Amino acid sequence: MGIKGSVGRAAATKVPAVAPKLTSGFVRQALARAIAGAGPLKPAAEAADALLADHHGNVDKTVKAVIDKHVRYAGTQGFVTNIGGLVTVAVTIPANITGLALIQCRMIAIIAHLRGYDLADPRVRNAVLVCLMGQAEVDRMIKKKKLPAPPMAIATAPHHDPELDTLLSNEVAVDLISRVVGKRMAVTIGRRVPVVGGAVGMTADGYATWKLGRYAAQELRARKR
Repeated sequence: MGIKGSVGRAAATKVPAVAPKLTSGFVRQALARAIAGAGPLKPAAEAADALLADHHGNVDKTVKAVIDKHVRYAGTQGFVTNIGGLVTVAVTIPANITGLALIQCRMIAIIAHLRGYDLADPRVRNAVLVCLMGQAEVDRMIKKKKLPAPPMAIATAPHHDPELDTLLSNEVAVDLISRVVGKRMAVTIGRRVPVVGGAVGMTADGYATWKLGRYAAQELRARKR
């Protein structure tokens, strides 16, 4: 996990003191908004179909375009929410966490739709959240038997497990919070120039989103629509 990740995960338990309204429920809200659409962002399935048409029905090229587009989205919000110092941390940490959750959920949901998964299916929604944790964290949880299977197996499981809903909401919330808080602490400790923090935030969020997109594309293999 590394020093930054360890610091962030330890600090994640203290986030309610910084952002009392930021509970695990924001994960499900982000997922619902990512799928249904929010503000200028179209619903995930609609956006997926439009992008697929733009790429003449080539799913693989469309998936790559989806990842590239959301890396740019994540980089932009990472830059904006990481400008400033400790004075603005109470505002920017929750904004960065919720913004990143929405962008990354939407990216993975679009990939899932392109690969033939039904976004209304609770099993598929849980698989999207599992992808959101990334391969290393998923492997760790499977090894410790905290997670029954990787994303593909969860999306295609014979039955939906309601207990998995709560588990994933909590685990994804802690993982997202730890990443954002750990990044913010690492940046704040060693900098004095606000724009430097923005550049680091942009790079970190963009790279993290790229990795999650690659993982989702690898895990959510094509199914018949």
